[in-house]
Amino acid sequence: MQRTERCDDKPKKERPRLEVADVLRAYGEACRERYVLTPEQRKVFWNLQACRTELLGGHLHICNGCGHTVPAFNSCRDRHCPKCQSLEQARWVLERMKRVLPAPYFHVVFTVPSELQPIARRNRAVFYGLLFKAASQTLLELGHDKGRLGATLGVTAVLHTWTRELHFFPHVHCIVTGGGLALDGSRWVRPRYEGKFLFPVFVLSKLFRGKFLALLSKAVERGGISLGTGQEADELDLERQAFRLLKDKLYRKKWVAYAKRPFAGPEQVFRYLGLYTHRVGISNHRLLSHEDGKVTFATKQGGTATVTGVEFIRRFLQHVLPKGFRKIRHYGLHAPSNVNTKLEKARQLLEAESCSPASASPEIPATWQELLERLIGANPTACPRCSDGVLIRYPIDPATGELLPPRIPEPDT
Repeated sequence: MQRTERCDDKPKKERPRLEVADVLRAYGEACRERYVLTPEQRKVFWNLQACRTELLGGHLHICNGCGHTVPAFNSCRDRHCPKCQSLEQARWVLERMKRVLPAPYFHVVFTVPSELQPIARRNRAVFYGLLFKAASQTLLELGHDKGRLGATLGVTAVLHTWTRELHFFPHVHCIVTGGGLALDGSRWVRPRYEGKFLFPVFVLSKLFRGKFLALLSKAVERGGISLGTGQEADELDLERQAFRLLKDKLYRKKWVAYAKRPFAGPEQVFRYLGLYTHRVGISNHRLLSHEDGKVTFATKQGGTATVTGVEFIRRFLQHVLPKGFRKIRHYGLHAPSNVNTKLEKARQLLEAESCSPASASPEIPATWQELLERLIGANPTACPRCSDGVLIRYPIDPATGELLPPRIPEPDT
């Protein structure tokens, strides 16, 4: 069954009629003639076109009962592929659910003004890193402030770089605990505005603005940020002078930090976040048509957008992440160094406070077959013809086309 990157309880029943890969095949050559792609973009370009095609090889499922055969091609497993995120997303959500605290959680979004987009495009890895750093420092500092909370928060942050129209728009989604572990570890501290909001939005915005611009300025001074193409000393001086003027302008501008009301319950937290963690710029189900050199796709609130095929590919590929860049990061109580210490201490305090037993951690399936069965509600290894037999996976030798002995346990492809 074909699924998109979403990890809903109800699987998609229909295979999308159009895929991003179809658009790449139709207009890819024209796009490459017009634009110079980075090595990372070229790799994603090839992977998505090859995903679940003969280019990546395949395997044959043969029923051990009736002998029915089901051919299948291998997946590319690229993190930018709309077809290869469901299982990874579901497994991630189950793993994170084991760390959810019995406390309120808030969803906070940090954005930067459009004037910074040219710098972001030219310095993606560094710029995205500064986004994470400024957002996490803002939340943790406000949490540590004894006048507000005096505690360590738990923060999980996810980078997104797109709008529904696929425009470039770097921002960070954060799931934040509604309260934190006291700095001395003695108790769980609840926020002053519990049930309404974590911190005032204007405070979040101003502090984030100051931290981000300070970090960006320091990176510029150290030469870690490229402001343009200038190489000569005079050109560099002019660029830095222009940056100082831009910085002064941005300090006077109102920045946007968005905070939602707390979730209805902790069980919803990471299931909700799962919709963000492994999402790519656009899912196949949002593609509506491609004809006469144009692509139409759904945007939001029932709207659509129509662009040329080349423009669609350009927009899609601008969201390819730098090689090795981590788009999901954890801070405070959620930081890896605190998971088995401070996070567990916070859990014990909350459970003692509520006088309720610890909830059972969700069991993580050992194999991809078990995980897929949980997602689609059916055994993926059951024979679709006789229903009694089991489909055994036989790899196909890419050189000879002959069947190879089955692998047990079967790998996740």
